[in-house]
Amino acid sequence: MLEIGSFLSDRYEILSKVGAGGMSDVYKAKDHILSRFVAIKVLKQEFSEDSSFVTKFRAEAQSAAGLEHPNIVNIYDVGSENGLYYIVMEYVEGITLKTYIEKKGQLSFKESASIAIQVARGIEAAHNKNIIHRDIKPQNIIISTDGKVKEAVKKNHVVLPSIGVGATASVCVGRVAF
Repeated sequence: MLEIGSFLSDRYEILSKVGAGGMSDVYKAKDHILSRFVAIKVLKQEFSEDSSFVTKFRAEAQSAAGLEHPNIVNIYDVGSENGLYYIVMEYVEGITLKTYIEKKGQLSFKESASIAIQVARGIEAAHNKNIIHRDIKPQNIIISTDGKVKEAVKKNHVVLPSIGVGATASVCVGRVAF
């Protein structure tokens, strides 16, 4: 676990922990070279000592770095330092689809369709590059809160965080969590 206020690569200042998954933790950080906020996904220590997991983590970064789409989080950097392996990506201010649904309750048909279409567009962009996400679930979909209009006229913009660890071309393994 990274300490708040610490730096990675003398560039990224860790500001807060914003999420955690089974294999990694995600932090909000400040990129002091480009003066922007970023999200940093750090492989958990127990997996950093396993070369198989490190290989999958690096493959995730390579796969996701080749994707450019308004509904997929951009990858900016990848690195390792003192046994920590990390991926630096676009920071999206917002909440997960899971939290959004919990707060709002039942969504209208129109809003549900809009979200589903945006998610499908992101998945399609990945599939067009022979990448399978493998972990699509409401906790892995972010609804932005900044009012950006990136596709047609939509109140919210949906983005998919980077491809899940283990994503590879033409392979699909996963679970349903809806």
